[in-house]
Amino acid sequence: MPNHLIVGGFTGIAQILNAFFPILPVGITTFVLNLPLFIIGIRKLGWQTLAGSLYTIAVSSAMIDGINSFFTFPPTDPLLAGLYGGILSGIAFGLMMRQGATTGGTELAAQLLKLRISSISIGKIGLIIDLAVITVYTLTFREFTLALYSVVMLYMCATVMDKVICGTTGEKMAFIISEQHGIIAQRLLEMDRGVTLLPGVGAYTKQNTDVILCAFNRRFITPLKKMVKGIDPNAFVIVCDVHEILGEGFPSDTPDV
Repeated sequence: MPNHLIVGGFTGIAQILNAFFPILPVGITTFVLNLPLFIIGIRKLGWQTLAGSLYTIAVSSAMIDGINSFFTFPPTDPLLAGLYGGILSGIAFGLMMRQGATTGGTELAAQLLKLRISSISIGKIGLIIDLAVITVYTLTFREFTLALYSVVMLYMCATVMDKVICGTTGEKMAFIISEQHGIIAQRLLEMDRGVTLLPGVGAYTKQNTDVILCAFNRRFITPLKKMVKGIDPNAFVIVCDVHEILGEGFPSDTPDV
């Protein structure tokens, strides 16, 4: 708030209202704006799911007004405020959502929308909502530079939140095409890696072949490439980033959000 960065969501709306009506505290206004969303959320997600969220929004709203009542943080560099504010907020939101709680507003709205839009992550849904609030803020106060700093902060928050929720282990997946696929697959099994053989046909040669599919942690990428090159220097290897891997040999405690 001292840097006049808009944080998006209902807190951002409360900031806008506070600018027009200073008598309305940001924290209390945020809590009141969240109540209708909590009523909808209880019907969709259940009371037990939202009990923690109601607690967190009450505490965070009280902290916003409580801290501001006896100490005002001095303005700092807006870029640093955006970067560190986004990182800390993303960590906090991610930890809460891993436990099934939110601070209401954007996070709760994103959870509800996630039930209908499963192809987009919660962080990205929240980012879209927050960008809409920033747009209203920009058009209202003509603070284009501060709005851009706010976008940086929200992007950092969404990115870090997704990392906290989905993990940062950096799983990879490799497709290996080689005439020596049998030997490579056997070597991968000896290295305690899971292997799946997919039937394939060369578009140019028209020859049938097996394509090796192997999922692994990023620490295994160098031994894998070295092993494949040692067996078949002409092997065709495609290594892809994987968003999430569930099953034997991989973490299975990532929440279903």
